[in-house]
Amino acid sequence: MPMMRPKESATELVRDLAEALAKRGWTLAVAESCTGGSLGAAITDRAGSSAYFLGGIVAYDNRLKRDLLGVPDGDLDRYGAVSLAVAERMATGCQRRVGSDLAVSITGIAGPGGATPGKPVGLVFIGIATGTAGHAEEYHFSGDRADVRRQAVEAALRLALHAARSLDGTQSYR
Repeated sequence: MPMMRPKESATELVRDLAEALAKRGWTLAVAESCTGGSLGAAITDRAGSSAYFLGGIVAYDNRLKRDLLGVPDGDLDRYGAVSLAVAERMATGCQRRVGSDLAVSITGIAGPGGATPGKPVGLVFIGIATGTAGHAEEYHFSGDRADVRRQAVEAALRLALHAARSLDGTQSYR
């Protein structure tokens, strides 16, 4: 896999992701919480995205995570909405619900409020789901709300790009 520059912009990441999805003949869907649709917006800023992007679900409230994405109440109660388990369930639920080859989810605490003991502002979990598996990774971003959301979108695009380029779509990548 070619090395990506750490500061690759969202526009460049979307371009590379579009190429990787086209090469595999894959479709993409997203499930977002703390980014409120910014990931879907970044993807659809590229002309021609309808060739691979099926859509997204913005599930800010836990009820929507449960009802639209199939996140079990037990996971929400046990781990909280901002967790590896919920990010993975959001991605797998989105993939099943939308019928995409690849799904990406984002859940986190963008700030300035919302932090709890053990879950600071900037904590974000990003999930990936393919036909073979679901996976989630933990990130810690800094800055204000806009900075955290931007970094989360870029990290989600990097993770999706890596999944689209990997043999089985599940290898970890930062």
